[in-house]
Amino acid sequence: MTDTTQDRLAPDDRLPHRVDTAPWDPEEVEHLSPEQERFTTASQWWMVWWKLRRHRLAVISGVILLLLYASTLVSEVLAPYAVDSRHSRFIHAPPQAVHLFHEGQFVGPFVYGYRYNLDLETLRREYTPDPAKVQPIRFVCRGDPYQFWGLVETNWHLACPAEGGTLFLLGTDRLGRDLLSRMIYGTRISLTIGLIGITVSFVLGITIGGIAGYYGGWVDNLIQRLIEIIRSFPELPLWMALSAALPVTWNPIFVYFGITVILGLLEWTGLARAVRSKLLALREEDFTTAAQLMGAKPSRIIGRHLLPSFMSHLIASATLAIPGMILGETALSFLGLGLRPPITSWGVLLTEAQNINVVALYPWLMLPVVPVIVTVLSFNFLGDGLRDAADPYR
Repeated sequence: MTDTTQDRLAPDDRLPHRVDTAPWDPEEVEHLSPEQERFTTASQWWMVWWKLRRHRLAVISGVILLLLYASTLVSEVLAPYAVDSRHSRFIHAPPQAVHLFHEGQFVGPFVYGYRYNLDLETLRREYTPDPAKVQPIRFVCRGDPYQFWGLVETNWHLACPAEGGTLFLLGTDRLGRDLLSRMIYGTRISLTIGLIGITVSFVLGITIGGIAGYYGGWVDNLIQRLIEIIRSFPELPLWMALSAALPVTWNPIFVYFGITVILGLLEWTGLARAVRSKLLALREEDFTTAAQLMGAKPSRIIGRHLLPSFMSHLIASATLAIPGMILGETALSFLGLGLRPPITSWGVLLTEAQNINVVALYPWLMLPVVPVIVTVLSFNFLGDGLRDAADPYR
């Protein structure tokens, strides 16, 4: 600005000839509390965890799932009997209730033995509790031998029946096998099949959805048409057709992995669409353009810059997809097209309850449906909590 212009300005509007260089007083600056500083410097994962903790139902569901998955590591120890241990004298025996007092005296955890009677008119086995047979429950004891994870031969159990007694807390099946023990063994198969299936689905969904969202154009159109074709097939009949194609002569382990791959191959479409929609928006951001100008390859841009931006959302989506795979395996095994004996899963156990007459006489054979319901609800509640916690707009 020239001197002439400076002279025409009012005295208050003129530029100052000197700058105030008063020293900076640190006491005048507002200090953050430790809690505020911790929040402002927290990572995305920490903020997701803080918001998730306020979702009580999601936290409780997460604890239940952790306990269920932890039990799969020691299924042989938790089960009172071996998975195929048969008791021919106690076929279709009802559940035994646990008692603490006998005739007014404290005995500790025990069950009453059975009093057996055969109805000659209906040929039905009738079992009633016998108060004369007090059978204390033993803890950390030796019982049926087994191979821990198929490697170590041992016979230690968390709980065992009394010597010469029985411990059928959930009753027995048509071969006299303890239902509780078989449900505990089935937990390992039914829960892990969901994790392995979601891993296959996760890899396919992220890869194919990432390619469609990053490149767009004819590549996106081709992948979207493929997804629509797959989703147009009825889900259960397609599962049944692919499962029936597995050779009957296969080893049960191969059948297990075959069912897992089938579930994963059919469940990746929803995840792929979620990844594609996110990448279509993120590829227009400045950090993506900067990475492209620096010469980064598309695989690096997708894997190191785009996917981490919404990984919490992907984890929530995966959590909601696992129950579908567990229900798929249960349905296939119930129909006889999934896992087959000697593999034990919740769906295999439910094949005992296909006859309505059997269920009417022995309703405890329907108990394997309880862990299925608990697991599916827990995954759904946990998935809802994770989705809310991962949403940056909430």
